Amino acid sequence: MNAITNFINDESGITAIEYALMAAALGAIITVAFTGLGDGIKSKINEIIDSLGGTKV
Repeated sequence: MNAITNFINDESGITAIEYALMAAALGAIITVAFTGLGDGIKSKINEIIDSLGGTKV
C-alpha cells in the first residue's frame, strides 16, 4: 500500500511531461512562423539573385 501512495505522490514524471509539452508547442510555433515567412524570404532571395543576373530559385 505504501508503494502505491508513493507512486501517486511522485511528481517527477509530471515535470518531464510538462517540459515535453512545452518543447512540442515551441516547435509548432517555430514551424508556423518559418512557414509564414518562407514566401517573403524566397522573394527576397530571388530579388538578390535577379540583381546579380543568376537563375531564380
